[in-house]
Amino acid sequence: MPVSAYIFYKSGKHPLAGIAAGFAGLAGGFTASYTPSIIDPILAGFTESAARVLDPTYVVNVLCNFFYSFASTFAVIAVCWYVTDKIVEPRLKRTLPIDVPQVEESNDALSDAETRAFKLANWTLLGIALLLVALMVPESSLFRAPDGSLTSPAAPAMKTIVPLLLIFFTAPGLVYGFVSGKFKTSKDVTKSMESITGSLISFIVFAFFCAQFLYCFGKSNIGSLIALSGAEGLKALNMPGQLTIFGVILLTAVLNIIITSASSKWAILAPVLVPMLMAVGISPELTQAAFRISDSAVNVSTPMFAFYPLIISYMQRYSSQSGIGTLVSMMLPYTVALLFTLMAMLYLFWGFNIPLGFNSGYTYGL
Repeated sequence: MPVSAYIFYKSGKHPLAGIAAGFAGLAGGFTASYTPSIIDPILAGFTESAARVLDPTYVVNVLCNFFYSFASTFAVIAVCWYVTDKIVEPRLKRTLPIDVPQVEESNDALSDAETRAFKLANWTLLGIALLLVALMVPESSLFRAPDGSLTSPAAPAMKTIVPLLLIFFTAPGLVYGFVSGKFKTSKDVTKSMESITGSLISFIVFAFFCAQFLYCFGKSNIGSLIALSGAEGLKALNMPGQLTIFGVILLTAVLNIIITSASSKWAILAPVLVPMLMAVGISPELTQAAFRISDSAVNVSTPMFAFYPLIISYMQRYSSQSGIGTLVSMMLPYTVALLFTLMAMLYLFWGFNIPLGFNSGYTYGL
């Protein structure tokens, strides 16, 4: 976001519009991605555990929403461009002048070692990708399921998404660190890991108590009772599945104002929503996709979002008047636009019966 602000500033546009565009793409469009992300296996794990409250043998593919996520990327880019260029920037130019003198950024060039390290890190990333493709292509590949599939839940390729992501991120980082001289010994690597782990303490604490909650919830059968009671209520209302899914999106949007962490919310909602909607014939994969829509779109407009203080500090580098109200009002158009866009994409996929991802459907057969 600081880079986006500076690019906008140097090109004659309002720098806060650059921050807004970067923030909207990062957090508002969180559910849309060209590639699998670490949130996919996290949410799929909660979804599968919740589905097994009603069906102990149910398996959720970690990429069950990937096709929807990939296609939505293009819609998110288009709508964020429109909102930034036609709504946010013109309003910022009228109402929020730049009043902080700007100091030109340093033009210090990268050292030869850093340049070489960056190139080698990129070649490393490309090499790993090509090696992975080469290992997956043969029909006898160890990454394939017994039936030869690469995308079924039984395929090692799907089961190893998390370690594969770890390798893709770690290897280039290690190459860059040692070649550039940032890392001298393995102790330097450990220290860098310690510093970043500090930012994950709150999540680690949450994960511990979340695990206890899920265990107790499952053993007590409360989830089954709530799900069945809720399912009976939904059956009595006799609402179309499309309206039920809209209710899930609306509920998540309201909760996201208070709880912005996707994993935290889904850990609470999944054990109730997933089996309840399964009981009325809606698949867990569709329920998860509906949850991801408002979890993504509302992030940018709630002061409870963890990055708000940091983003406000970026804004105040250009406008001293910036505050929480400024940021919320600046991001509200993105929330509305992204919410409608992502919903439209979901209903478009549903209407044309386009798979949401690998091994996913829209209905669950009881």
